[in-house]
Amino acid sequence: MEGYYTVNLVVIPKRALLAEAQAKYETVSGVLKIAQQKLAAVVKEVNDLQANLNRLQAEKQSLDDRVEDCKQRLDKAEKLISGLGGEKTRWKAASEDLAIVYVNLTGDVLISAGMIAYLGAFDSVFRNELSSLWVKKCAEKKIPNSGSFSLARTLGDPIKIREWTLQCLPSDDFSIENAIITHKTSRWPLYIDPQGQANKWIRKMYAEKHVKVFKFSDEKYLKVLEASIPQGFPFLIENVGEDLDPAIEPILSKSQVKRGSSWTLKFGDGFIDYDPNFRSFMTTPLRNPHYLPEVSTKVTLLNFMITYEGLSDQLLAIIVARENPDLEEKRNNLVIDNALNKKQLAQTED
Repeated sequence: MEGYYTVNLVVIPKRALLAEAQAKYETVSGVLKIAQQKLAAVVKEVNDLQANLNRLQAEKQSLDDRVEDCKQRLDKAEKLISGLGGEKTRWKAASEDLAIVYVNLTGDVLISAGMIAYLGAFDSVFRNELSSLWVKKCAEKKIPNSGSFSLARTLGDPIKIREWTLQCLPSDDFSIENAIITHKTSRWPLYIDPQGQANKWIRKMYAEKHVKVFKFSDEKYLKVLEASIPQGFPFLIENVGEDLDPAIEPILSKSQVKRGSSWTLKFGDGFIDYDPNFRSFMTTPLRNPHYLPEVSTKVTLLNFMITYEGLSDQLLAIIVARENPDLEEKRNNLVIDNALNKKQLAQTED
């Protein structure tokens, strides 16, 4: 008991001090917890402000970029407007012309379709007579049209026509009509070509595409033709008579079939791949051939006999080339430059 009493004299004051210390600790811990909560709130607010600052800085950078882009566009637009100021008059006139063409489009295209389908085998005089008659019929039926028909004006592309003339196509209206029909018809053309003008034009036009030129009498023409179709090479058959080789019937009838993503054509005893870039042409030296209706319905007959206007242009070019070759060379260079400039102008406008 005495020992216990002696120990308590030492322990009891220490316990009182411990309790007092614990009370102070709990008070300080409460204050610390409140301070930590306030600190967490302040840190969160700082983080939110930093994120908002980053977002605003990004928006500012984006706006700065847009302002710079707008400045560059404005500068380019000012240059473009100042550079094209002279085009306003021409474009205004073109717009007025297009408004008229738009109204007359129905009759003009109707007559163009009739010429492509039916008038290819006739000369320029008969074509003009029939087209004039069709214009009157359209007027009687109240079908709007231009009043004076021109296939080159309705379906022709001046840039393309200039390229054709550079590729040895005679520059008269009759030859240009034949060229337009060649590229617009859905059937392969057969040219009545006693002077060889169409033959020369096809050779020159497709020289870069490796055009193949054969006759029905050539032994290897079918093998070369079979190899040309899958590769998309143009094929020209010259010196055609009044009878066609039955072996080219699938080509004339365009009986290709699409299988999956590719086209095939039954040729000979089997099927071969068909390249949509393949083109077929035929020329005959006969002046007045007589083809059966079965042939006429499978090809587009085109009369490519030389006209008085075409002959005059060619003779004039020959005379100038002989008497003044420097002037002829300068003229050819000007024609080529003019064609390139018009092509570049069209591309720029597009």
